[in-house]
Amino acid sequence: MISVKNVLSLLAVAFTAYLAARGLWSTPDVDQPLIVVAALALYLVTTWLCIFWEPASASERPDAGAGAHERDAVAEAPAADVQAQTAIDGIQGPRSLPPVAQILALACAAIVPSAIALAVGPASRTEPFATWYLGGIGALMTIVMVRRRPWTAWSGIVLLTIASMAWMGPLQALSLGLVGSIVWVTCAQLLVLSMDRAARDTSRLTRLQRAASAWQTSQVVRQRERRVQVQRALAVAGPVLTRTVAHAGNLTDADRLEARLAEGRLRDEMRGPRLLDDDVRAELERARRRGANVTVLDEGGLDDVDDETLSVIRAQLAEALRSASSDRLYIRTSPDERIAVTVVGRSMSVGGPSDEDAVDLWREIPHPGR
Repeated sequence: MISVKNVLSLLAVAFTAYLAARGLWSTPDVDQPLIVVAALALYLVTTWLCIFWEPASASERPDAGAGAHERDAVAEAPAADVQAQTAIDGIQGPRSLPPVAQILALACAAIVPSAIALAVGPASRTEPFATWYLGGIGALMTIVMVRRRPWTAWSGIVLLTIASMAWMGPLQALSLGLVGSIVWVTCAQLLVLSMDRAARDTSRLTRLQRAASAWQTSQVVRQRERRVQVQRALAVAGPVLTRTVAHAGNLTDADRLEARLAEGRLRDEMRGPRLLDDDVRAELERARRRGANVTVLDEGGLDDVDDETLSVIRAQLAEALRSASSDRLYIRTSPDERIAVTVVGRSMSVGGPSDEDAVDLWREIPHPGR
């Protein structure tokens, strides 16, 4: 599959090759032909390196494991450009040009105009085959700008301006292509800034969309949980309420016990649903039927526990409740990293120094594997 990046790179290669080829088309005898060929070779090699050379550590952050020269080069780019350089929600802009390629680009901007002007001689300096470097260096600096090196690009334009005006005069340089090169680099910088702004806006919209989707999903889950809780409440309390209404509030002792058990089951489902399974529910009801006051609290200690670990914790909790004979049972999750659930049983002390409840059960259920 052909990507947009590859297409643009090929277009850049073809365009710069065309500009360089103008220096060889229909040229009369020049004073120094080898210098012309060397300047063209330097230009093409430098330009194509700037197009295709990717940073060696493009997947790493600039400040992680980079050398001093790399950090200095990154510091040259604006903060927005550095941010756009990294992939944000799947969006990735052009990567910054390596420092060595920057040096070559500046050297090319400084050497090529003077080399061509000296090689063709004073009489031919304004001929098309001798002024190709005005567009060629402009195209090179446009590539450098797109590769997120604005200071290098504008420095190259300054060098091109000084050299071209010195060899052919200000008016001749401006009329033969210098203005176009300046416009190219300006448009490239505006395009890069606009692209970075669009990438940031797209990233921001993507994060907002994800947050909205997460909020909507959480609301759907909460609504489903509320429906389940309501259905469970109706299933538990419905028969008791029906009998209460049918008997006009005159309940038997058995009905009152069932009402108390139903209230306890509802409290357990609301306060500690992650602590409950069929065995735990059966032991809680057995404890209440014998007259114990049971309190179940899940304060978030099991939020990150998977289902398999929960099954082990619930089995140990059911075992602890099965052997409990306390008048009051307090079951709650623990914030400690090692302890999952704490079970405390208190009973009225008989013949003791005080009439306060005494702790007759203390059980800590650890997190499995910790």
